[in-house]
Amino acid sequence: MTLRPWIIAARPRTLPAAVVPVLVGSAIAWRQGGFQLPVFIAALAASVLIQIGTNYANDLFDYLKGTDKDRQGPTRVTQSGLLSPRAVATGTAIVFGLAALIGFYLVTIGGLPILIIGLLSILAGIGYTAGPYPLAYIGLGDAFAFLFFGVVATVGTTLAHTGRLDPLSIAASVPVGCLVMNIITVNNLRDIPTDRIAGKHTLAVRIGEQATRAQFGISTALAYAIPPALALARVAGPLAILPVLTLPLAWKLIRDLWSAREARQFNPILGRSAQLHLWFGALFAIGLLP
Repeated sequence: MTLRPWIIAARPRTLPAAVVPVLVGSAIAWRQGGFQLPVFIAALAASVLIQIGTNYANDLFDYLKGTDKDRQGPTRVTQSGLLSPRAVATGTAIVFGLAALIGFYLVTIGGLPILIIGLLSILAGIGYTAGPYPLAYIGLGDAFAFLFFGVVATVGTTLAHTGRLDPLSIAASVPVGCLVMNIITVNNLRDIPTDRIAGKHTLAVRIGEQATRAQFGISTALAYAIPPALALARVAGPLAILPVLTLPLAWKLIRDLWSAREARQFNPILGRSAQLHLWFGALFAIGLLP
């Protein structure tokens, strides 16, 4: 069996969504004097595994629900026949199981709050497309991304390091969540025609194309407003404004999103949205260290 289909199903371009909150949350722990290298490694591994497990589950359950029949985006391995549904189901269980095993170590460090965060993250990853009321199908996919790959992952990482809830990590989680939500927003904007036919009522389907484009712009503006606000309030140091260096990339993304009309035009924008999230997050983490 080749690894290629599993790599495709993992959607490597989306994995920065799992890396950024751990970088930002760990940077805050460093700033507070509570950084622990083993916790950083474990949190990063668990976060990436949860992202991969979510992607595998998404691939499987979208296929089972018939959503991928006329898909315009990247290849889905179950729909294309590269992997059987049973194989993807097994792979999903293994990946989430590995995330849980790593999570047990983090629980020994952070206690009950980390256990709750880990269990909810795995359940939400499965429930994104599975179950009678999958989050992605009832318009809550964007909120899921913001909450679990923004707020929960960032705050949870700092909590695992330091053992306490940090107000700075809560504030810093907002731009992280906004930009990871944008990735979902672009994906759903591209898929409005096919999702509507398949009965997948994403937020984009519910509010329409123009409002979804506006949502992307508002979310991006909020993300860029937070770092300077933290610096001006002296909650963080002046270097917290480093993410503004990526503002030209964000502005071009917004312009391209507003002009895109065909499905094929959205795929590069989707990849660049993930890249922006990574660059913004890396600079934000560096800026929060001192």
